[in-house]
Amino acid sequence: MKRRTLVGGIAAAAAAAAAPGTASPRRIGMSDVNRLNKRFAEIIASDHRHGGQLGIEQRAAALADEALNLQNAGSATQRVRSNLYASAAAFRSSAMWAAIDGRRYDVAKAHMREAQALAEMSGDQAIKFRIWSHAGTMYRHMGRPADALAANDVARNLHLTRRDPLFASLGLARQGAIHGTAQDRTGTRRAFEQAQDAMLRANPADYRPVWMLAFYDQAELDSLALSAHLALGDYSTAEYHAHRCLSALRPHMVRSRAITTTRLAHAQLAQGAPDAATATAMKVPAEAATQHARVTRMLQEFGAALRATAPGSSTVQTWTEHTATWRMAA
Repeated sequence: MKRRTLVGGIAAAAAAAAAPGTASPRRIGMSDVNRLNKRFAEIIASDHRHGGQLGIEQRAAALADEALNLQNAGSATQRVRSNLYASAAAFRSSAMWAAIDGRRYDVAKAHMREAQALAEMSGDQAIKFRIWSHAGTMYRHMGRPADALAANDVARNLHLTRRDPLFASLGLARQGAIHGTAQDRTGTRRAFEQAQDAMLRANPADYRPVWMLAFYDQAELDSLALSAHLALGDYSTAEYHAHRCLSALRPHMVRSRAITTTRLAHAQLAQGAPDAATATAMKVPAEAATQHARVTRMLQEFGAALRATAPGSSTVQTWTEHTATWRMAA
């Protein structure tokens, strides 16, 4: 009896001594994941307003690290850990996209490799699709259509695209844009026909991640068709898709509106309408014209083509004066 009392007393004393200096490990839960998801929605919104900015890339990368740090901050279920890896992959894929949009391709590749590894650990099909689909877009912008098709095919071959026609539609539309870059007219036409058909079959009520809901719709499909037909030199069809896109773009798609407007100006100029093309190009906001790398480059190319098409004209003078106001605003 005395021995049992002694052992019990020692155990109680040891527990009491240890208690003040011993903190229970933190429990990481879905509330932490939900908090990160709200930050991700903010990154998506910022991207659609501004696009391609270094600040967006840096914020997204920092949030990816924050999601990873939570893995070591306490105990968690396997479901929570998978969601944390998916969040980290999502943020890293947004950093990748911002770098692509800003034409910082070497940095984009580094983000891509990190995002791919995180996505594999998460097991999340939707984020895998986003990363590989972004990779296809990156290689398309770099003028490497074979690599673009290979990357986009990884996205298109995921089981998710067989389950959800909207993901299938996006994969096909981006494939069509790549075929346009590769000067494959038949492949372009077929891909966009299939993309449109898949979009019509998609159930709007199905659950989809916030990044998909925020941008992929009929306007984006027309935007990709515009890009493809512009690359093919089919300028009247490109103009048709530009007008369709602009009429359907949602208000938050500020970056997309600037890109589409610039592409429309190119299509109009190529059809011999310099006055209309210049009036269109002048609708691009100064912020996008000076701070978005893709828009800036396309407008510089527009100016060069305008000067070659109508040298010494009043239209060229109007454009020159207008771009001078952009430089002052910057």
